Amino acid sequence: MTVIILLIIAGLILLILEFFVFPGITVAGIGGLVLVGTAVFIGYDTYGSPTGNIILALTLFAMLVVLGMALRANTWNKLMLKTTLSGKIETVSEETIKPGDKGITISRLNPIGKALINNFDVEAHCPGSFVDPGTKIEVVKVFKTYVIVKPEN
Repeated sequence: MTVIILLIIAGLILLILEFFVFPGITVAGIGGLVLVGTAVFIGYDTYGSPTGNIILALTLFAMLVVLGMALRANTWNKLMLKTTLSGKIETVSEETIKPGDKGITISRLNPIGKALINNFDVEAHCPGSFVDPGTKIEVVKVFKTYVIVKPEN
């Protein structure tokens, strides 16, 4: 009887892993079904039909209880990561920076870096070339989160 109980418990653990950790049809799900099926088969084979029916009923009941407990929200809240993102994306307004405006690079544009244009720190892209810090630049195009620049002639 101990072997049957251990097989059922191991099968239930594998099935829970299948539902929540390894989605899809994996070895855990197939293994869990095989272990639970083997336990019920051993119960019928060893103890006969009446006891086998009881083992089958208790196994199905245990599956429902374990699945119900696993689906409760508080069960997984203990395991969840509770982090928040506090960063934000700086947007470039077309009223503050326009094509043709002049500025200076703060960091090296390799080809992306930081630039100071109209007293605003912005992300600047200089496609096709690298620009050293402190170089005077001119805005070519303004996008929502960055500007395209070129070195000033």
